[in-house]
Amino acid sequence: MSDLVRSYLTVAIFGAASIGLVGITLGLARILRPPTRTDNKQKLLAYESGVDPVGGDWAQSQIRYYVFAVLFVIFDVEAVFIFPWAVRLEVYGVFGLIEMLIFIVILLLGLVYAWRKGVLRWV
Repeated sequence: MSDLVRSYLTVAIFGAASIGLVGITLGLARILRPPTRTDNKQKLLAYESGVDPVGGDWAQSQIRYYVFAVLFVIFDVEAVFIFPWAVRLEVYGVFGLIEMLIFIVILLLGLVYAWRKGVLRWV
């Protein structure tokens, strides 16, 4: 058996093991949990930060909370890219510095755009 096939076989075995562990965990949770009744209408209502849901079958929420969360994720991912770059800065040299500056400028343009659109105002 070649090394390439052995590598793929290792990944397949670990993938099957992880899927099996998830299945076993969900099965045990289903067996061990206390019985519940799902016909309670109060339990089936959508919860909106302490406000009673209005408007029938759909829940009312403002889009700015979603956009705020997406902006947070974007800048969180930025930190994930910056840390490894900072550790290996000597290897990348001036080219790496220029590339990271371009990356940060693009993200700052996005932040300025969101700020000017008023997305960052919480109230």
